[in-house]
Amino acid sequence: GALTTFSITNDVAKYFAILPAIFITSSGVVLAGIQSFDVLGLSNPNLAVLATLLFNALVIPLLIPLALTGVRFRPRTAIDLLRRNLIYYGVGGLVSAFVGIKLLYLLLAYVSGSPFALALGAAVAHFLPIGGV
Repeated sequence: GALTTFSITNDVAKYFAILPAIFITSSGVVLAGIQSFDVLGLSNPNLAVLATLLFNALVIPLLIPLALTGVRFRPRTAIDLLRRNLIYYGVGGLVSAFVGIKLLYLLLAYVSGSPFALALGAAVAHFLPIGGV
């Protein structure tokens, strides 16, 4: 239950990052009904999706040891186990995803203006038909 709780709450946080990015207009304004979901304030939809994708790619290898070893068994009632898993892994999944995605977004926004990133994007655009970063 611990890994499932973490995974579900982590996915909820990722939806809060991606949905506003999907519904952003060409002028950079989030649609009215979606505005309340924009809790992270990610203004660039491309960087928002990229930050979420990178966060997901970083979290999966970190969860493999937890999945393989599990959590320590302690004789407790079902409600105590549920409460503990929701507090530790549920809140932890939400907070870690919100903080991780926002930090990756800020890092990508900082790096995207550097000459190295622009040169890398031009090189990728030259070799790949889908375009640059």
